[in-house]
Amino acid sequence: MQIAVLGTGRVGGALGSRWANRGHKVIYGCRDPEHAEVRAVLEKSGPHAVAASVRDAALACPVVLLAVPWSAARDVLASIGPLGNRVLLDCINPLKHDLSGLDLAPGVSAAELIASWAPGTRVVKAFNTVGDAAMVDPWFGDQRAAMFYCGDDAEAKAVTSQLTADLDLEPVDAGPLRNACYLESLAMLYIHLAVFGGWGAQCAFKVIKR
Repeated sequence: MQIAVLGTGRVGGALGSRWANRGHKVIYGCRDPEHAEVRAVLEKSGPHAVAASVRDAALACPVVLLAVPWSAARDVLASIGPLGNRVLLDCINPLKHDLSGLDLAPGVSAAELIASWAPGTRVVKAFNTVGDAAMVDPWFGDQRAAMFYCGDDAEAKAVTSQLTADLDLEPVDAGPLRNACYLESLAMLYIHLAVFGGWGAQCAFKVIKR
């Protein structure tokens, strides 16, 4: 599968490199493809990854991961232009600068706003409820971390589920896109435990069923 990863920070770099090392073709979209940080990400991603401008990367792939800071998300999407019916994976948490909470009113989600900024795309909220450490290594003993996702398009959700499983994360369908506010709040709980609770990055959520 061809995946555009917009952003080469901790999350974009972690997800992109793991997908590339699993055989997916990854195109990192960035301001400067020759930047040292980008070259470092490409090195760990192997031969299945290249870098390009943000717009060129997004328009070259049927799946786009938006992994930029919340404050930049709208401008990045505007700079690309119409994305058609691409699968748009939103892994952004709209955090306040001091990590004290979400920078949105209750019941409003970043994912739904992103869907309104990129009309026609099939937005799926995903990859926002664990840190990059669990994205790189999702195994905790013999159990793997759960990864929740939600969206309104069945095909886009199936693609997301497969990409999640390709990372050895456990895909958990959390319903329609309107539930994205719950996943963003769950991410806030993760951040509280990891940062303020002293758990650190080596923790994740797990769903137990019977």
